[in-house]
Amino acid sequence: MGLLRDLPKLRNYLRRRESSWDRTGGNNDRIFIAPQERRVIADIQGPGCITHIWMTMDCKERHFLRKVVLRIWWDDEKEPSVEVPVGDFFGIGHGLTRNFASLPLAMCPQDGKGFNSFFPMPFFKRAKVEVDNECSREKLTLYYYIDYELYPRPEDLGEIGLFHAQWRRENPCGGVVHPPETLHEPGFRGYNLTGEENYVILEAQGKGHYVGCILNVENLGAPLAWNWYGEGDDMIFVDGEKWPPSLHGTGTEDYFNCAWCPTQEFVGPYNGILLPGGPNWSGKITLYRFHVEDPIYFQKSIKVTIEHGHANDRSDDYSSVAYWYQTEPHLNFPPLLSVEKRLPREEYL
Repeated sequence: MGLLRDLPKLRNYLRRRESSWDRTGGNNDRIFIAPQERRVIADIQGPGCITHIWMTMDCKERHFLRKVVLRIWWDDEKEPSVEVPVGDFFGIGHGLTRNFASLPLAMCPQDGKGFNSFFPMPFFKRAKVEVDNECSREKLTLYYYIDYELYPRPEDLGEIGLFHAQWRRENPCGGVVHPPETLHEPGFRGYNLTGEENYVILEAQGKGHYVGCILNVENLGAPLAWNWYGEGDDMIFVDGEKWPPSLHGTGTEDYFNCAWCPTQEFVGPYNGILLPGGPNWSGKITLYRFHVEDPIYFQKSIKVTIEHGHANDRSDDYSSVAYWYQTEPHLNFPPLLSVEKRLPREEYL
């Protein structure tokens, strides 16, 4: 489904949509969610599949894209399978937006404020989508489409995993305190022979496949003369394997399919750099990598990690969104950080 070559194929499906259209017939095609209010914006009976989510929103409270949370539940589960600050879910952290288009996610003009997800999100019995406005004072103005298909029988879904997305942050990562004589030579000393102190992007149990991530970095390395935040190897441990994992990479920018300490923005279907940082890689960085052509399969468990600097020698602020499919039940997510602990660092705004 979804490929150009499949367009001629006829199907006995129904196309449906939940949206914020004005039920009076007027042009007030939006909803308002009060501060500290949760609103279920879709409650769909299956079997079916969400094929597209579009949102745009406005709020007068600063950093609202980190304060508003998107949650999705499948098939009457108690814990959500998606729990992510809304801005991060659609492709960029730091409470910011940028125009970009990848295959599964896009932020479209004006100024990246049109949010789109094309991740297929199947369900057997029920899909519930909630927007939680955790702002303290200001209401959220929300416009949305949730496009989905309904199928005659659960068997039409086949053998599938359910979509999951999880946000994490380590602020700052625990790094190495450099003595003065090596302060300007980070990234080349030390050894990592366990992966135990790596930043964890995803830890899951069950059967499924990991399909990518967004990684945000706040570079806290000033006043280093050479302030490159990377050199951190990606290490992905599948089905309980020990170090070294079968999927061991060579550096941060290498995992995101770039090269040589990049300082340029780049947008591709499967990988990109939405924020390259400022002079000497200072400030805010956002990278993405989607394993659409190369999902990483697991039968029992997966742990997706990356070093924060070579041998975990840097103490930058990392946050991420992991996207994956798996059978239920899923491992309970770590508790979502409080609003205060989700906010971007003020000094870099």
